[in-house]
Amino acid sequence: MILYVCCSRRKINIFYKIYRAIERLVKILIYSPLFYPSIGGLETIISTLAQEFIEQGHEVKLVSYTPATDSKDFSFEVIRQPSPKQLLKLTHWCDIYFQGCVSLKGLWPLMFISKPLVITHQTWYRSPDGTMNWQNYLKHIVTGFATNISGSHALAKSIPAPSNVIPNSYREDIFYEMPEISRSQELVFLGRLVSDKGANLLLEALAQLKKMGLTPKLTIIGSGPEESKLRQQAKDLEITEQVNFAGIKVEYELVKLLNSHQLMVVPSIWDEPFGIVALEGIACGCVIVGSEGGGLKDAIGSCGVTFPNGDVQALTQTLFNLLKNPEQLANYRANSHAHLLRHQKSSVAKAYLQVIEAAIL
Repeated sequence: MILYVCCSRRKINIFYKIYRAIERLVKILIYSPLFYPSIGGLETIISTLAQEFIEQGHEVKLVSYTPATDSKDFSFEVIRQPSPKQLLKLTHWCDIYFQGCVSLKGLWPLMFISKPLVITHQTWYRSPDGTMNWQNYLKHIVTGFATNISGSHALAKSIPAPSNVIPNSYREDIFYEMPEISRSQELVFLGRLVSDKGANLLLEALAQLKKMGLTPKLTIIGSGPEESKLRQQAKDLEITEQVNFAGIKVEYELVKLLNSHQLMVVPSIWDEPFGIVALEGIACGCVIVGSEGGGLKDAIGSCGVTFPNGDVQALTQTLFNLLKNPEQLANYRANSHAHLLRHQKSSVAKAYLQVIEAAIL
């Protein structure tokens, strides 16, 4: 009798463990109006999270209104341009309705089917000048009915409802250090050549450094509508021999180029919501000099130095100090391993899943 009871308890424990394993499987519906082949920061974040959710044992379906232009496969189902009936059916299927930023047009199914709403906030709900329109006000109201996740502390403070701060990840399979490459070049800028990104400030700082007796070389990686203006500015400042407009570089070619530089400069004029580019630079062994406004300082952490947005004098002095005292760079690089661990894809996804699972209870 005792043996029978023990065996029965053992079976009960096994069944309980199986039940708990099944119970922890979460059905996640991701509502992302823009998705591949549209490629942007938010689309990359959503795609990475969806992939990691799958790899960590959960079910994911993604809704998008971006038409497909090729037959690229994903490890999760992508439903493009669903009908209202399809979207209602998908909402009924899921345990969690997950949005990448607040999408007002995508909230209507929750009026008919009650499901927990989880939103990851990756941008500001306001105009560049700080004003808000009626859509922004509505988005702020929506945060009060959702479980919120923000990519930076600055983003969390920008919404009225409580928000969990979970930093963004970077592609550690692509961005990493290459010890065989000589880090012989000084400065690199990576980003779209638009006014908000502040490449013009960096050129001004380069001209001031020249007056101070330093002539570091700068590589500008990227393209955009401001490129011709920036080229003319470099000519006017008489620093063309110091500036290399390298154009667009991707993956191995980009990583190899980043590994050959000492400092990555991210001189954004506007407040960056986060700044994955800083993580990519850190992963490739660069020390970061970036604007302190917004969430960029979260991405930089203790792996670089920040300066007030738009302050050319402060940027110049920061660069001068680092270039004249290169031994300081080793101290910032020593912090990179611990910093990057928090931003690995699996670590970020686990943090998201903890919040998602709590939202179901």
